[in-house]
Amino acid sequence: MAHYTEEELALLGGLSSNTTAPINKVNYSLVEKVVQGSAPSDFDLLNSTMKRLGDLERKVWAQEQELQLKDQEIRGLEKKIVRLQQLHSGNATSGKREQELEQQCNKLKKQIREMESFLGDYGLVWVGENNADVSPASTARTQSPVPTSLTSFQPDFDRVLENLRDLNVLGGEGESHIKYQKGGARFKAPESVPLTLYKNGIILFQGPFRSYQEKSTQLCMRDIMDGYFPSELQNRFPDGVTFQVTDNRNVVFQEQSRWDDFPGSGQTVGSSGNNIQTSKKPGLQLSTDQFLNRLPKSVVRGGRIVDIRGAVKDTLQGSEENEMPKEILVESPQLSKEQSTQKNIAVSTLRIRSVSGEKTYKVRMLSSETLADLRNYLSICSRAPDLSSYNIISPFPYCVYEDDTSTLEEIGLVPNAFLVLRARSGEGAQKQSQK
Repeated sequence: MAHYTEEELALLGGLSSNTTAPINKVNYSLVEKVVQGSAPSDFDLLNSTMKRLGDLERKVWAQEQELQLKDQEIRGLEKKIVRLQQLHSGNATSGKREQELEQQCNKLKKQIREMESFLGDYGLVWVGENNADVSPASTARTQSPVPTSLTSFQPDFDRVLENLRDLNVLGGEGESHIKYQKGGARFKAPESVPLTLYKNGIILFQGPFRSYQEKSTQLCMRDIMDGYFPSELQNRFPDGVTFQVTDNRNVVFQEQSRWDDFPGSGQTVGSSGNNIQTSKKPGLQLSTDQFLNRLPKSVVRGGRIVDIRGAVKDTLQGSEENEMPKEILVESPQLSKEQSTQKNIAVSTLRIRSVSGEKTYKVRMLSSETLADLRNYLSICSRAPDLSSYNIISPFPYCVYEDDTSTLEEIGLVPNAFLVLRARSGEGAQKQSQK
């Protein structure tokens, strides 16, 4: 019987080097050959080795799959741990956030109470944009009685008049501004607001009468006594305004009779046609600008924006524009000749208003021509041979041009100017005719 080492037996039958270890798989054919005393061939040994390698590979693959599953489970558990940690930290953060929001809410409530108290001092109540959004606190304030300081109000007339004088200085009292219009320019004083003080109220502009018991009147007078322009005039006069004050502090204003609301002629019932003449309603008449300011700027009709003030202004001023003086163009013959031969010519353009104001002459002359040439052209256009009895005047700055031998350039009527013709007195006309 042949003797084999432990390594050879392991290759033959799957035995390990440890004889006490269990045999996983036994190649009984090889064992039988060994028992019979015959040696296994190389092919048998190789076949046995290949089988063992295949078994080991399958075992390794199975273990790899098991490890992948374990790794997936580990990653899932790690995600759960992260979520739990975030949830725990989020609870702590949310608690701090709630405290911050609560502190901010208390701060805003305090500010709201202070604002409502401030508005209440002036008799105002904040109601918001929608009645449904009014808070109970504001509703309670609305129903609360008005402070006695607002109900029993009496202005300090001396203080009001003193502050109005200061406000008039700030509003530009005594200043004049140049207003340009068609055909020239003129000085225009700033618009003033009529204000009449009575013992029981005021009249601002042309009315109506406003009693001191009205909140708007009290706020207006309080603004003046505090040294400010009335807030109700801020939108209309953002840069300030002057006041034309009438002091009737000792006069109690009384409402007019209802019959004064119907001026004109009328007839009594059952009369035979005798007319009854009633008095005209007292008060100042509104100017065009004051009337337009009381109208809305525009309205929406049928999906379109309609300009109200512009249309009414065009209607009111249509007749005035039609009555504007006609402009007659006059061009000197010398200017026509010079333009045909030269390009750069000093030309003077003059707009001259006639004595009657019904006509305006637009005269284009050379700057080297004289004032006598201008009189000659005007006499031809107006068909009046004697224009020596008229003065040629510049309204701004005021100047009377009498030297007919001076050129337009010498007297400063270049490149353009606005002039007015005005009849002379008898003595001045005789002196000019003798010249």
